[in-house]
Amino acid sequence: MYSMSHSSSAALAGHGAKHAPQASHGPAAGLQAADADERTRDRVLNAVLEHGPISAAELGELLGFTPAAVRRHLDHLARSGVIEVKRVARAGAGAGRPARRYVLSSQGQSTLGDDYLDIASLALQRLGETAGPDAVRQFAVERFGEMERRYAPEIDAAGPDITARAQALSAALSRDGFVASTASIEARAPLPAALSSVQLCQGHCPIQQLAAQFPVFCDVETELFARLVGVDVRRLSTLARGGHVCTTHIPTGRPAATGHHRPATTPGNLDEVSNHLQERP
Repeated sequence: MYSMSHSSSAALAGHGAKHAPQASHGPAAGLQAADADERTRDRVLNAVLEHGPISAAELGELLGFTPAAVRRHLDHLARSGVIEVKRVARAGAGAGRPARRYVLSSQGQSTLGDDYLDIASLALQRLGETAGPDAVRQFAVERFGEMERRYAPEIDAAGPDITARAQALSAALSRDGFVASTASIEARAPLPAALSSVQLCQGHCPIQQLAAQFPVFCDVETELFARLVGVDVRRLSTLARGGHVCTTHIPTGRPAATGHHRPATTPGNLDEVSNHLQERP
């Protein structure tokens, strides 16, 4: 009896040993898969934070994911509201649909923490209170000064043609993560050819939230563009003020005034280069 019972018990134990892992393996596997998905989504989210605006294909290549896998995670993050899609005109403004690029949403910024923004905002507020608004402007001028020093030789190498200079500026901005593009607008009769222009668009702004609080950053950037291309330009919209992109109108009807990239250090007449006619979001 004992041996039979023992054999039966052993058989049952063996059966349990064979199937118990499978029974426990189901929920465990589900938890492990969920954890793996969370870790993967964190990687995707951090990659969007660091490299955005970025396409799904670029993310897949960067992280080693298949297109289907990366889109699944992007869709989940988009539904959660932590990332959003920006449609950016392709370089050259040729035919075709705008490219889909992913960036962190405001909710995503808050999720990851934006202490740096609070600190920067508070510092600029204190600077303005203690030294006046011109000190904030001077800070912005100095911030964009390094960009101007890097861009000027490259844009001057494009020659006096305004369109070529605008395209060189667009390429330099894109290299720095602004996702820029240009679109040529030819004036047609009865309008004079002198009214032709280029629209320079930027799909991303790394200081968007600061610029919303301190518009002088947009003013100084607009002045920088005017000096670099060599003609007065006009800001039509900015991300900081609710536009879908930052758009700068660059007239192409006259040659550029080149060779004098002098950063502006005083407020001056901003209307010559900056007119914030904002598009509605």
